[in-house]
Amino acid sequence: MKPNRFGWPLAALVFLGAWTSAQALPSNPPILMTQGIEYMCGGKSSAEAAFMRMVSPRWAATLEFSVNRAKPGDVPDDVTVVVRERYTGRPVMQAVAGAPFMLARLDPGAYEVDATLGGVTLRQPLTVFNGVASRAVFVWPSNVHFANAGGPRMAEQQAAVRSSSD
Repeated sequence: MKPNRFGWPLAALVFLGAWTSAQALPSNPPILMTQGIEYMCGGKSSAEAAFMRMVSPRWAATLEFSVNRAKPGDVPDDVTVVVRERYTGRPVMQAVAGAPFMLARLDPGAYEVDATLGGVTLRQPLTVFNGVASRAVFVWPSNVHFANAGGPRMAEQQAAVRSSSD
């Protein structure tokens, strides 16, 4: 029997190719927990956004954040999310989403979701049914300058407000 002179090099190439492609795969966003509710944020890259869209049907709630007419690749950062029971107003979950998607394992029920970006708060109703994925989309207008919207005022701004109101 003749030894196969292509066997070992071919096996090494296959192994190396499988190893490098596995290293190139992005890792999944981590699953976090707040107030006893699991959630996951992600979607900054196109591959991560595709992953979030793929797994969203397995989560009770999908929250999506964007700015109208934003450039491709511009995603909102640090969106503060507060989920409250719709009829009692009791806070259920509060977290900061550092990406355009937030998936949460909420119990079935009726909720109001407040999403705040740069001091501008948007509110959406969200109803979660058992075994059915729900979704709320938050789109901030493009004409808001988020660096100047809301937030604590600096001492100079407070002094100007006090002097103009006197």
